[in-house]
Amino acid sequence: MIEVLQKRKAIFRNQCLKYSRYVFNDHFVLFLLIFLGFLAVQYSQFLRSLPEDKNLLLVILALAPFLLLPVGSIATYVEKPDMIFLLVKEEELKGYLKQQTLRATIFWGIVQTLVLVLFVPLALALGLSLTIVVVYLTLLFLLKVLVFQGKGKRFYNQAGLDWKRIVELENLRKQSILRFFALFTTVKGMTNSVKRRAYLDKLTKMVPKVSGKTWNNLYLRSYLRNGDLFSMSLRLLGLSIAVFLFIPQTLVAVAVAGLLNYLLVFQLLGLYKAFDYQYLTRLFPLEMRAKTRGLLQTVQSVTLFVVLVEGGLGLVVFEDKLLVLGLLAFTAFLAYVYAPFKVRRLVDETP
Repeated sequence: MIEVLQKRKAIFRNQCLKYSRYVFNDHFVLFLLIFLGFLAVQYSQFLRSLPEDKNLLLVILALAPFLLLPVGSIATYVEKPDMIFLLVKEEELKGYLKQQTLRATIFWGIVQTLVLVLFVPLALALGLSLTIVVVYLTLLFLLKVLVFQGKGKRFYNQAGLDWKRIVELENLRKQSILRFFALFTTVKGMTNSVKRRAYLDKLTKMVPKVSGKTWNNLYLRSYLRNGDLFSMSLRLLGLSIAVFLFIPQTLVAVAVAGLLNYLLVFQLLGLYKAFDYQYLTRLFPLEMRAKTRGLLQTVQSVTLFVVLVEGGLGLVVFEDKLLVLGLLAFTAFLAYVYAPFKVRRLVDETP
């Protein structure tokens, strides 16, 4: 049993390594290094010019680390068929789960500590002693241990192992990792949930219910009711707004927002295959161009909304209006040049 689980672990890790080559390519690594360098410089300057009233910073520094406590999950690599085929190995699996819980606790505890160590210079600059900082980091590590003990208890119920819960938690863990890679490339094994979101039904009435707009209606509904894609779009837009509000350098903020807009357009193009499972769509008396046109118009509509929000906020926040206009031009290029190019490739790859 352990060999089977270890084999699954190796397969999933190799899958992640394969996708990581598309994520951490030369261009993204270069951008990441520049961005991290910028953050380091800003952090250094902030330490030299702390406000006179440090009480608010002390409160934030004391409470913010608690947000890191729930971060992390326990890798089990248990799959649905195991509920039947590994049932006789339940006692052996209990020992394996305890071992995985211990490993996850140590790993995520170390990650949490390393992240918090970055804020030690700020704590010292605020007048805290090194002893207090070390004691606080130790306390947070112990709290992390308690949190993961609680996560490990979710694997059990009164009768023994809660097989259904174990499988659900492992699927959620894998999907969260694959969802990150899906921001940059096409990922196999992704599953999407569907949410009605009745409060958005009014948006569907904006598209005429005519034959020529069949695919527009389908893609718009698919986007609004996609459990992952719609929420991901909101998160990317929220990150762009946060960048505009909290990064004073216009060039850096615009560059980050441009990257987020690229990720948004790239993800929206995944709607093209949203109805491939439904063979009845092939009976529609419509040309293939209607499908691609419907997808592009949906992508462009979502992008237009994002551009209006970013453009309006950018013109208010930043003094350099030309860079904001440059962001709008770049996003328009993504929607009206890059997206059609990618869609043509998707059509060519479709059997």
